[in-house]
Amino acid sequence: MSNFRLTLSYDGTEFHGWQTQPGFRTVQETLEQAIARVTQLPRVRVNASGRTDTGVHAIAQVVNVHLDTTLDASTLRRAINAHLPEDVLVRDCVPAAEGFDANRDAIGKHYRYILHDGDVPDLFQRRYCYHTRWKLDAEVMAQAAGVLRGRHDFRCFETEWPNRASSVRTITRLDVTREADRVLIDVEADGFLYNMVRAITGTLLNVGRGYWPASRVAEILASGQRAQAGPTVPPRGLFLMRVDYERDA
Repeated sequence: MSNFRLTLSYDGTEFHGWQTQPGFRTVQETLEQAIARVTQLPRVRVNASGRTDTGVHAIAQVVNVHLDTTLDASTLRRAINAHLPEDVLVRDCVPAAEGFDANRDAIGKHYRYILHDGDVPDLFQRRYCYHTRWKLDAEVMAQAAGVLRGRHDFRCFETEWPNRASSVRTITRLDVTREADRVLIDVEADGFLYNMVRAITGTLLNVGRGYWPASRVAEILASGQRAQAGPTVPPRGLFLMRVDYERDA
């Protein structure tokens, strides 16, 4: 039995999230079925760094899987990709240490949300960004975001709190930058709550369009109340960019 570390990319538009759910098309089930066909194993279970929700995309999701196979990692990657649909891809496959666990060993993640504020929506990017009719002030959004860096209780940005043992997390990076008619919100943290990035984005959007002053974000954080924060923006603009580990697989 060998442990493999796989790095995946997928377009989340037509998936009902990562986790297998009866009656729905999910990334996990699609990947497990492809691996089972390649290895001829009756049951395959992959372990991901974390679940992504319906409509959320991934540039570099990490999973590990234990397989009884004589295939080397490079051959396994090519074979799995031959059995996957075009909206999910194994970018990399390498041997992993026996004890490597993609979920338990993860120490941080990087998510990016893409807002589009051009005068006309981008027809061909409509699956990968959220178009807002307001012209956004990215500099004010960046100023407002500063208060969220560091270790805080982020329950005000968590849907249906509490759904974790603790809502305390550490944000090590929260940048707001403009690229032409797109505003990019990059968040790196040691962990994320349910819909946390999308709620932070909705809050910063309200600041960027002039609905709230930048100082409002500190008040929201101190309140601990989800109702005080901005809306949960749609999933289509959210990407899992990277998962970090302390040691090599």
